[in-house]
Amino acid sequence: MTNARINWSELFPSRKSVFIFLTYMSLFVSQGILVTASQRSDNTYSYNTVLVVLLTEALKLVISAGLYCRENSFQSLIARVVEGSTVLLLYFVPAFLYCLYNNLAFVNLSTFDPTTYYLLLQLRVVITGILFQIIFKKYLSRKQWFSLLLLTVGCMLKQWNFSFFSGTPQPDAAGDPTVPANPAEPPKPDDGTFRGKNISGFDLSYSALLILVQTVCSCLAGVYNEYLLKKKGSDINIYVQNVFMYLDSIVCNLLILLLQGELVGAFTSANLREIARFEVVVIMLNNAAIGIITSFFLKYMNSILKTFASALELMFTAVLCYLLFAIPVYLNTVLAIFVVSYAIYLYSLNPVVNLANTPGATKAALNVQHRGDDRKALLKGRSSRANVSDSEDDGSASQLQEV
Repeated sequence: MTNARINWSELFPSRKSVFIFLTYMSLFVSQGILVTASQRSDNTYSYNTVLVVLLTEALKLVISAGLYCRENSFQSLIARVVEGSTVLLLYFVPAFLYCLYNNLAFVNLSTFDPTTYYLLLQLRVVITGILFQIIFKKYLSRKQWFSLLLLTVGCMLKQWNFSFFSGTPQPDAAGDPTVPANPAEPPKPDDGTFRGKNISGFDLSYSALLILVQTVCSCLAGVYNEYLLKKKGSDINIYVQNVFMYLDSIVCNLLILLLQGELVGAFTSANLREIARFEVVVIMLNNAAIGIITSFFLKYMNSILKTFASALELMFTAVLCYLLFAIPVYLNTVLAIFVVSYAIYLYSLNPVVNLANTPGATKAALNVQHRGDDRKALLKGRSSRANVSDSEDDGSASQLQEV
């Protein structure tokens, strides 16, 4: 079997691409760390998390409007919003799903440690693949199913107890078996928690249901958002579409505050003082920056780099949580990160691809479908007519969606 070697000069063609990659990865790692650091000792929040999400969406709205107004007038933006009022209403669906996702992130990070949280979120690759098979009739190959199954097994490994490899902890004088023989070692509770955080992974509990809902919201929002980008809103400026999304997201978060009975109370001086704390402001800025850097990442990077970023995020998060919060890294965590990272890598080699409804889409699909065979043919010195030229490939890149 021929081993394909990674061409780093193609993955990182410029210093800008290296900077984007490192920034993208750092912001995602920081998200879980910053939210966890802002929690009180009982893992609750002193600030209104829904208000934080709302203000973050407002910040994104200002940034998107500013990017549009660099080359257009503000009156033009208002006119585009009025003209696209139908699409604006359609964006309420992904906006509501992302609203749930962003708010559940705070809820789930109060229950799970960041490493376990990000590890379980990788299940969205499995759910998205299944959704594409059901909705878009993109039937998965055996290799794709194997990688998704391996990813699921990796997430399950997080819950597996490997403590029997190091022996059963000796009970103390009071007969407590949870106290280790060496008092310097961190406790390994039988219930899979550490300082109130779930570090054992997915289990049959209410918290596991919430993270499953968050994962499904992310998948459904991504699929529906793609539909709007390629169908209903394909002729609308991307910054205007972002304005649609963030306007609707603000309305959805206001609705949540209304249902909680905190629409007025959330904006009291006491709540606003909590929001103005340095660590909370950094969370909002970090989340807003994620949206900006992600667009650059998708423009200049590829799925292989996205895989590396996901794997490194898990590793760095585990190390930083140990250093900052003393959250232990057990054998099951190391194995789960390794298996999940490898599964994502396998999946990225042959991702599910959805095409825009354009004439060039079919040709792009043929190129993606036979890309692996073409590489083998080129390595053997044979030419292949299935490849398209670089210019054609660049032109069709915006018509592909890899999940």
